[in-house]
Amino acid sequence: MTLRAETPAPPSAGVHRFTRAERWVHRGTAALMGVCVVTAAFLYIPQLAVMVGRRELVVRVHEYAGLALPVPVLLGLASRAFRGDLRFLNRFGPHDRVWLRAALRRDRRYSARPAGKFNAGQKIYAAWIAGATLVMLGTGLMMWFTHLTPLMWRTSATFVHDWLSLTIGVVLAGHIGMALGDPEARRGLRTGTVSEEWARREHPLWRP
Repeated sequence: MTLRAETPAPPSAGVHRFTRAERWVHRGTAALMGVCVVTAAFLYIPQLAVMVGRRELVVRVHEYAGLALPVPVLLGLASRAFRGDLRFLNRFGPHDRVWLRAALRRDRRYSARPAGKFNAGQKIYAAWIAGATLVMLGTGLMMWFTHLTPLMWRTSATFVHDWLSLTIGVVLAGHIGMALGDPEARRGLRTGTVSEEWARREHPLWRP
């Protein structure tokens, strides 16, 4: 009797998570945010400022990158999938409160952290970074067009802009650190698909 080797099952194609438009919105926003953070560091850290020297050029790059920051999101609104994700991010349900309580207790069990397409932490981060971006844009414009507002307003805007930029840097570092610890989530943003096992484990309430 001839024994035939079993043909291995083809690998799963995975679960579709993000469209190309959604991935490009994320990449464009990340690139512009990165330029803003790096140029801000060169403007406010003396050791870095000495390395570059051309402060006027760095200021202009920082200003135009900041002005362009909302553009990827605005262009993304043309995508139905992106608009759908915004609705998901803007809705908090009872399961999100359960997720947050588990996170505060440092309960890392998957069963204790129910989530839809986005978990509660991602929703909070998205809301916070969107609000922070608008505040940075508004205060930046007040600092740029000095003739439009009184001195007191510009002074307050500078204070808010500087300290909020530091906070954004810290929050972004945490965001990047969490992304580095989750290769499957990075794969979803890179290729648009994730494994079924990861989707069931991390986002059990998500119905693709």
